[in-house]
Amino acid sequence: MNSHKNAKLTVRSREEMVRRMRDNPAATVAAGFGVTLRTARKWMKRYREGGVASLADASSRPRCCRNRLTEMDLAEIFELRKKRQTGDAIALRLGLCRSTVFRALRKLGCSRLSSLEKKEPIRRYQWEKPGQMLHLDIKRLGKIDGVGHRKAGTRQVRRRRPGWEYLHVCVDDASRAAYTAILPDETAESAIEFLWFAVAWYASHGIRVERVLTDNGACYKSWKFRDACRELGIKHKRTRPYRPQTNGKAERFIRTALNEWAYAETYTHSWKRAANLPIWTHHYNYSRPHTALGRKPPASKLERG
Repeated sequence: MNSHKNAKLTVRSREEMVRRMRDNPAATVAAGFGVTLRTARKWMKRYREGGVASLADASSRPRCCRNRLTEMDLAEIFELRKKRQTGDAIALRLGLCRSTVFRALRKLGCSRLSSLEKKEPIRRYQWEKPGQMLHLDIKRLGKIDGVGHRKAGTRQVRRRRPGWEYLHVCVDDASRAAYTAILPDETAESAIEFLWFAVAWYASHGIRVERVLTDNGACYKSWKFRDACRELGIKHKRTRPYRPQTNGKAERFIRTALNEWAYAETYTHSWKRAANLPIWTHHYNYSRPHTALGRKPPASKLERG
């Protein structure tokens, strides 16, 4: 076994030291080898008890593990955990230490009770024809008034917050064709205004909107938005509460827009960022390949463009 990195003596040096200690004072030999008298006597004692082989470094691994669990113990802990038993209750029932039980639960991958719950499988769907379902969503963006502290190096300088503006997005389920706009707020009036413009944009591409899917935001739950959908002849559906993944296509489009448009450049003012939005959206619809469409842009699914 190799000596540990902090050892002053190699095994060969220890052999030489104990050999000299037979005929010379231990203190003199210890000083000659640069170790304490206590260390020299320790190696001499080991040599007398075990010979030359005992002069090698001993393993620091524990000789025994009193709390080591058997496979049967682990199986019993897991069965109790499946019955929604807490770690303390399992430890009390089996007569084990709390830390031992919690270590076993981590090893079994069930340290949290929520990990035992069956997750609903992801249900992917796609409507066949453009216009059968539009996904609407809103993303709040901080207004820009000059370069941010990360670029300017002015983290410690206090600045007045310029406020917020709101990215409204609409994505067709079948074609992935998107319509976007920056509006000053997320009120029902702004959501209705955006809906009218979106319906008109899709109509210019030969698409008649039949349904829209939104989350449960206040603007979408308002009676004004409901009446606007009714006036346009559109069925309005909302996602289940606390299930944003139901509107996943809009969520994914927003992430793409943030990465490729909002954060792709260093904008000095909000109006410059807003001015670049139609350019990027046109690129997304007509040039950018989409994985779900066989590496083709959304415009390939439109009737006319």
